[in-house]
Amino acid sequence: MSEAIPAVMRAIDPASPGGPDVLVVVERPVPAPGPGEVLIHVHAAGVNRPDILQRMGLYPMPPGAPTIMGLEAAGEVVALGEGVSDIRLGDPVTALVAGGAYADYVTAPSGQCLPVPPGMHFTEAAGLPETYFTVWSNLFDQAGGKAGDTVLVHGGTSGIGVTAIDLCRLFGLGIIVTCGSDAKCSAASGLGATHSINYRDGDFAAEVRALTGGRGVDIVIDMVGGDYVPRNLVCLAEGGRHVSIAFQQGARTELDLALVMRRRLILTGSMLRPRPVGYKAQVAAALREQVWPAFADGQLTPRLDKVFPLHEAPAAHRYMESGGHVGKIVLQLD
Repeated sequence: MSEAIPAVMRAIDPASPGGPDVLVVVERPVPAPGPGEVLIHVHAAGVNRPDILQRMGLYPMPPGAPTIMGLEAAGEVVALGEGVSDIRLGDPVTALVAGGAYADYVTAPSGQCLPVPPGMHFTEAAGLPETYFTVWSNLFDQAGGKAGDTVLVHGGTSGIGVTAIDLCRLFGLGIIVTCGSDAKCSAASGLGATHSINYRDGDFAAEVRALTGGRGVDIVIDMVGGDYVPRNLVCLAEGGRHVSIAFQQGARTELDLALVMRRRLILTGSMLRPRPVGYKAQVAAALREQVWPAFADGQLTPRLDKVFPLHEAPAAHRYMESGGHVGKIVLQLD
């Protein structure tokens, strides 16, 4: 590694689970990239719902993941591990990582790095990997989404929600989202959602059926879990696919198996963080080829809501927990 790289760095590495106040800045050794990895000088790091759960002790880290928080980072490559040939020193990248992004330096598998799109600030690029990897892998890989399909996504103004809206718009899928206020529904519609439903106004399942002429949607991407799952199944068309990517209201529910059988429904789900590096590299390659050009030509823009300096990470987590954001929340380190 270059002599310009310090021995220690700032990082957020909570000693124990707790509320936002456990997110204090401490010093940690700068990591060294292993084979197939790069070292990134982090300028910005995305804040995601799994970070909240990890901070609370509710989201176990995969084996070998850093205890330092953060799943996505953007910055400059300052060191290369053995065997890395597709990235050069000084390249501006944004990367999906298994942990460690809330720090001045983080290592990342080279296959999980994507170039920062031309003209994009690091704070904008830092909010891309987690949601784009997640939506792509679940909507297109797992659920087989294609042009002409209609998708239901809960949390239409979350990072996942706005990314799903953008990708559905880009690839010709219709998308219905649910939100918790008329203002958020308006924001989601302004971003390109086909329909936006205020779930506080009544039964979202009945509204979805009405909006689709009784047919239902082809795909549900669900982050809620709990009693939303049986209501989601009512929203599905025959042969529809239900993909669980989180369970904010609980991991257990009760299902009507007769409905599943009669309508030939498919229930599946995934967790991205523990997936193998090779799979994530495949997702990155698909994004680089099929999605990243849309940032360069203006079809896609980053959906950045608010930026906090690293030492204000507690405020960033409180803001996410409040549900007031439309798009991504990011920590700035430079």
